[in-house]
Amino acid sequence: MLALSWRRAVMRSGPEAGKPAGQYNFLFMAPFFTRLRFAFRTFFSILFGGRVPEDVLARLVPQAAAPPPAAAPAPPPATAPSSAAAAAVSADDDGARAAQMLALLQRDGRLVDFLMEDIGTYADAQIGAAVRDVHAGCRQVLQRYLTLEPVLQQEEGGTVRLDGPIDPAKIKIVGNAGPDAVAGVLRHRGWIARDIDLPQMPSGSRFVIAPAEVDVA
Repeated sequence: MLALSWRRAVMRSGPEAGKPAGQYNFLFMAPFFTRLRFAFRTFFSILFGGRVPEDVLARLVPQAAAPPPAAAPAPPPATAPSSAAAAAVSADDDGARAAQMLALLQRDGRLVDFLMEDIGTYADAQIGAAVRDVHAGCRQVLQRYLTLEPVLQQEEGGTVRLDGPIDPAKIKIVGNAGPDAVAGVLRHRGWIARDIDLPQMPSGSRFVIAPAEVDVA
């Protein structure tokens, strides 16, 4: 009677409930008196509580194997930058864009030729005439490829007051100044590039500032 009650209860509430008869794998490995104690406890637990004691189930019925933990989802593959973006990053990293800007100033204003020339032997009038051409060509390059604005909008020579923390990259303080508000004379308004729109990098060597010229007769 006790064994039959226990078996029926296990079939209804055990880990293998719902299996057809004959497919239960009970572990009758406990000593006789242990099984007898379990039988009495199970009988009265079913009679008054309608369930089998948990420790009895754990001892006599094999527990279902825990499902293996779900594998963590694979991280999405990193999106490779486009060839144009990769080329731009590479150019910025190795200084090729700076060389390109210098090449543009040389092409339109002959800036590198002027700076690399020893002008000590020239008269001031000759230097002045050359500077006018260099100035016109280089100014045209800046206006075409860059959008420049003054860092400070006030007129040079006037008094300006700077509040709050000062960015040393934007404003150079000459003299003694505290960490907070500063008042002084604006000597130079500074320049900041709001936009840079350089042409596509040329093929071949990106560090050629000006190609050599060979005149073949």
